[in-house]
Amino acid sequence: MRIEIRKKNAVIISFDTRSDRFESQSERNRFFHGLYGWEQRVPGNSRIYKYWRAGVLEDVPHMKISDSVFAVAAEHTKKVMEYFGEWEDKVQTEMFE
Repeated sequence: MRIEIRKKNAVIISFDTRSDRFESQSERNRFFHGLYGWEQRVPGNSRIYKYWRAGVLEDVPHMKISDSVFAVAAEHTKKVMEYFGEWEDKVQTEMFE
C-alpha cells in the first residue's frame, strides 16, 4: 500500500505499554479504548444494542502502521500527545517527524 502526504508534515508516534505498571488488565483496556475507541454491546429485550464509543483517534486523521505505531498530521500531534500525557507513567512514547 502506498500512502502520500502532500504539503503536510506528518509525525510518526510509537508507544509501548508498561504492563507491569497498570493496576489491572481492565485499566490497560481503558487506555486502548480511550485511544482507538470501542464498541459497547448492551443486552436488552431479546436484542443486543451496539454503541460506538469514540477514542482520541476518532477525530484525528491517522494511519495505523502497526499495533502500536501510527502517523498523524503534525497539526494534530498536540491532541494525541495530551492523551498520552495522562498515561505517562504507564506508557512510553516516541515521536518521529
